[in-house]
Amino acid sequence: MMSRPSLLACMAATSWLLIAGDAVAGDADAITASNAWIRVLPGDLPAGAFANFTNASDHAVALTGASSIRYGQAMLHRSSTEGGMGRMETVDKLEIPAHGSAKLSPGAYHVMLMHAKPAVVPGDNVVLTLSFADGSHKDVTFQARPANAL
Repeated sequence: MMSRPSLLACMAATSWLLIAGDAVAGDADAITASNAWIRVLPGDLPAGAFANFTNASDHAVALTGASSIRYGQAMLHRSSTEGGMGRMETVDKLEIPAHGSAKLSPGAYHVMLMHAKPAVVPGDNVVLTLSFADGSHKDVTFQARPANAL
């Protein structure tokens, strides 16, 4: 049987772990992802990951990055066209408004995936771990589609 001080210390540590666990869940729990897919290009060309996000919380949530064991690198990007010239840039975040939605879509915000290991082919399911500004994470399964998919 534990002594009273040991029991109290154990209970305090357990309570702290539960609180810390809730902090890690955070904003990720408020986000729902749908229509998550990856456009697979031939060879070792980068792929794009796309999805629709809905935020059920009372505050904006910022998607800040992604990672996957299937890709060596994943970066949040935005494509745009200015003066007839297409460009792509790395961005720090995608804001998902309170009780609103945001998209990763072709020609706009997307996750650029590089260095597939092993090669990803249409029909594969790939888990991306999405990262949010509060430090929370969410695993989302993306379905690989061919280069001509919309």
